[in-house]
Amino acid sequence: MNTVNDTYHSLLARHDAMRLRKRLLSPAGTGRQAAEGAGTAATAAAPQQPYDGAADQRLITDHLELVTPFEDLIAHLYDAMFAHRPFLRRLFPESMEFQRKHLEAIFWYLIENLHDPDAVAATFTRLGRDHRKLGVRPAHYRAFEASLCEALRRTAGPRWSEGMEGAWVRMLRFAVAAMVEGAEAALGEPAAWQATVTDHDLRRADLAVLRVRPHEPYPYRAGQYASVASPLLPQAWRQYSVACAPRPDGELEFHVKLTGRGGVSEALVARTRVGDVLRLGPPGGTMTLDDGDPADDLLLIAGDTGWAAVKALLQELAAHRGARRGVHLFLGVRHPSALYDTESPAELRRRYPWLKVTQVIGEGPGPGEHGALADVVAGHGDWSRRLAFVSGPPAMAGPLVARLTAEGVPAGRIRHDPLPDRT
Repeated sequence: MNTVNDTYHSLLARHDAMRLRKRLLSPAGTGRQAAEGAGTAATAAAPQQPYDGAADQRLITDHLELVTPFEDLIAHLYDAMFAHRPFLRRLFPESMEFQRKHLEAIFWYLIENLHDPDAVAATFTRLGRDHRKLGVRPAHYRAFEASLCEALRRTAGPRWSEGMEGAWVRMLRFAVAAMVEGAEAALGEPAAWQATVTDHDLRRADLAVLRVRPHEPYPYRAGQYASVASPLLPQAWRQYSVACAPRPDGELEFHVKLTGRGGVSEALVARTRVGDVLRLGPPGGTMTLDDGDPADDLLLIAGDTGWAAVKALLQELAAHRGARRGVHLFLGVRHPSALYDTESPAELRRRYPWLKVTQVIGEGPGPGEHGALADVVAGHGDWSRRLAFVSGPPAMAGPLVARLTAEGVPAGRIRHDPLPDRT
């Protein structure tokens, strides 16, 4: 399986290199060539008139009960796709559970945001860039569309209509066009980066800190994340925050918590060794420091391995702090023993004199404040004038973002990348 995948991705890389060379030598008409190369799905997805996403959103939601919950729809979709095109199965991991959950989240995102086509296009342009690492091509999108239509009819039954199907197809084609555009724009960068593991430190039985050295420069910013794949599960990718600001030696650090058996997290925590070569997808995420007002005070909130992204931000601040007035870090742990990488709050304050640290303990005795992290943060005063960064597992970060918004922090001043639960 690995040999087949390696050969396939090597051929795709050569093909992309040839396309990029042709584009550089023939800059005129690049946009038209890209659209033609994308095939029917993409060209159909680029209508002459602006896409009326709101109209399709109404039609889809009015009949959503015919195809929800999405579990059956997605099961029928993959059954149809692999039955008609069995060669596509190699693009997916052995276990499809995570993939099914991911597709369900994508369907919900599209349906809930279709009234804002610009936001959807921006999201799926980034997704198209990221999907290059999977070896996805326009022909695969066309196969997906045909399988989706078959699955919609099978799931909805006799009440399904051409009008309903048309709305789903237009929604899909609009998203696919943005993905093709994102993939085309990224031809000048690797589809994935290889990175050799230089250190594997098992901090707890269920948590490892990995250092890796990419074979080519990895262009990320502090606070971003990367998709990571192990050679033990070559088609399974999981997102992890990079736990360091860019370094002169180019090494990256990841904090990986074991969240399930048989998945990527187990492969990285329990079965990865120094010298192994991982694959990294392109960096993503918006939880970064910008070049805006350097005097903005910051609110940093980290829980569990969410500390990884905050650690990178602190390193970035220490290196380029400028005129920033103050930074307050809330470090949430269930129990003091759960601190696996950070220094004690006192040591952090000594290292960064401009940093105020509040340790929040969810249960058990120990130094710091006790209670729910969101309650403790809210109880410390008015954060509405701060630029807030929230990093942690979904069960922690989601309620925190909602609480900050309810407490008057403008949504535009909250940076949070909702990384999914990882197995």
